[in-house]
Amino acid sequence: MAKKKAASKGHQIHEASPEGVEAAQATAAGAAFVWHSGRLTGLGVYGDGGRGVTITWDEGGTTSHVGDISDDQWEVFNLAFAAGGRVAVLSDVPDWDWMYDYRYLEAMR
Repeated sequence: MAKKKAASKGHQIHEASPEGVEAAQATAAGAAFVWHSGRLTGLGVYGDGGRGVTITWDEGGTTSHVGDISDDQWEVFNLAFAAGGRVAVLSDVPDWDWMYDYRYLEAMR
């Protein structure tokens, strides 16, 4: 079972493996949340359209999203692109719409 400790900002989780941490994070977020991961294959700025990312998802499919990407999300995408291109999202959005849900976004190695 994950150990949680209150912190001044957010919370802390300790587990024996990365999979355990992922499961504990999803459980803490809510039963409907699921982790999805993929490889960031494109990153750019498109004039008036704004920032854009292209991701090939491990579960299949490739998405391109231009515009409506926050500064925080853009920072995570940039970090991921520089460090191997792996990203993960934690989402409770049904069907395939989770592919555009960047509320909980992580850069991965």
